[in-house]
Amino acid sequence: MNDRDLLAERFEEHRGHLKAMAHRILGSSAEADDAVQEAWLRLERSEAGDIDNLGGWLTTVAGRVCLDLLRSRRSRYETHLPDPIVGEEGGDPEHNALIADSVGLALLVVLESLNPAERLAFVLHDMFGMPFEEIAPIVDRTPAATRKLASRARRRVRGAAPVPDPDPVAQRRVVDAFLTAARGGDLGGLVAILDPDVVLRTDGGSPSGMNVLRGVQEVAGPLGGFQRMATASVTRPALVNGTAGLINTVDGELFSIMSFTIIGE
Repeated sequence: MNDRDLLAERFEEHRGHLKAMAHRILGSSAEADDAVQEAWLRLERSEAGDIDNLGGWLTTVAGRVCLDLLRSRRSRYETHLPDPIVGEEGGDPEHNALIADSVGLALLVVLESLNPAERLAFVLHDMFGMPFEEIAPIVDRTPAATRKLASRARRRVRGAAPVPDPDPVAQRRVVDAFLTAARGGDLGGLVAILDPDVVLRTDGGSPSGMNVLRGVQEVAGPLGGFQRMATASVTRPALVNGTAGLINTVDGELFSIMSFTIIGE
């Protein structure tokens, strides 16, 4: 095994951590892969033998790449829903709850509203336990200023990201009721399920980005769209970012993925 193979082997030990970190910062699986790949390329070009703490070095490099990607995205005024993480129901409940807490779509959507430095400081410290002294050089701040970034982000997240019902059975019961109402064109049933302050976010991947509807009347208004989706597609239950969701296919091709945040069931 040559030196490059040894270096690649060492890098692979950290890939999972880097991918998880980058995905939480960026909300995009493809961009997270790009950030991890860029970290590897920079490692290849470095004097790897001089790196005492490879994990810390890679985290710093990947963090800076993520920060650059966030700033570039912000400069283009792009807003898209974070990529969903789809899994099968029936797995480890504790693992599913952990995913819902750390990469729930409601949380990731709120993270999209933070500025790049706030988002990076919050994710690295609150989700990955990285000391502010190590985060500070990534965001070009002092440790004290970095602490303030994370604190400001934390307040905004706590005030805006709803805490979902942790009971998977209760989650699925509500999602099934939503699907039944949609299939039957039952406006009253749909309104009864939705919170008065419900928010619907849709993203077809278009340059125009994310569309947002707020309030039960606006969300339930396009009932015909829900009904067409529910009757024209084949729907199967799935976990989407750790909570009950739906996968819709038409002629065997993926049509849509639906994630739900259920509170106060």
